Amino acid sequence: MQDTTYAYQQLLDFTIQIFKKIGCPDTDAASAAEVLLSADLRGVDSHGVARLTGYVRLWEAKRVNATPQVRVIHETPSTAVVDGDSGLGLVVAPYAMALAIEKARNVGTGWVSVQHSNHYGIAAAHAMKALEHDMIGISMTNASPLVAPTFSTSKMLGTNPICVAAPAGTEPAFVADLATTTAANGKLEILQRKNEAAPLGWVQDAAGLDSTDAGVLKKGGALLPLGGDREHGSHKGYALGAVVDIFSALLSGANYAPWVPPFPAYVPMPDRQPGKGIGHFFGAMRVDAFRPVEAYKRDMDDWIGGFRNATPVKGQHKVLVPGDPERETEAVRRVHGIPLLPAVAADLKALGERLGVVF
Repeated sequence: MQDTTYAYQQLLDFTIQIFKKIGCPDTDAASAAEVLLSADLRGVDSHGVARLTGYVRLWEAKRVNATPQVRVIHETPSTAVVDGDSGLGLVVAPYAMALAIEKARNVGTGWVSVQHSNHYGIAAAHAMKALEHDMIGISMTNASPLVAPTFSTSKMLGTNPICVAAPAGTEPAFVADLATTTAANGKLEILQRKNEAAPLGWVQDAAGLDSTDAGVLKKGGALLPLGGDREHGSHKGYALGAVVDIFSALLSGANYAPWVPPFPAYVPMPDRQPGKGIGHFFGAMRVDAFRPVEAYKRDMDDWIGGFRNATPVKGQHKVLVPGDPERETEAVRRVHGIPLLPAVAADLKALGERLGVVF
């Protein structure tokens, strides 16, 4: 079966109605839906509406609070810690990023760590909020423990993504959004739906041996840090994932390492809870706190232009700048619609029928 294409507005309206059905206020439902659909628009299909049922199941398991009282529990002029009250990360994260931007507006930079939250979608959805304010945005989160550190069979870290979004002038913004693993778990889920093998270097089996089984995580296997193995720099991916855990959880009081709550509702909660929920970290840096915006943007355009004019290797059309593929995908999908795998469309239809929303 081939993918079917759906209009962005159609999927957005459906998603808003689903979030409202589980009790989210109108504003929160719209915010959560926009964050979720931003992934589909940008071509990160593993983190978009394909995960909608997963959020509903977390709510059904009473692990998500649809009406959270998100609040600041500690702050200074440039920093804050936010308690998400077990709300949807899709709701908590925009609140925290807006706070980071407000602090940057007031004192030059803003840094906000978050505890007691849940999965927050794609990191870029939050970091890019800073761009419209002539600020550099930073977003990261810890996640379900699916990743084995270099030389280990124990799953100790999540895919722990990092995004840095930097504005430019006439050039599109620089947006680097990456997991600290060779591949995100969502890509394995897509391969499973397609009944395809995983590339070598993505996962290992329960004994720590290389595997191409896209379903190996259900058999005791683990995702591999960015790099895949020691010879290709997996220790660096491991270190980056650990940095995200420190910023997201150790600074906020969230759960860390193997005690981060799992995204699938059917997976039992860890036997220990050293903190509260999932942790995030956000930063906003006002460009003019460092130098005049016009001068920065001039140099940023020149810098990006240098990469665009770099000589591509034989067989490649051009050298890409981080953010190019996602931006180009969004331009196409806003006009021509978002393709969904048949399994995802069937899942959404079933979810709608269960909650009384027509898909």
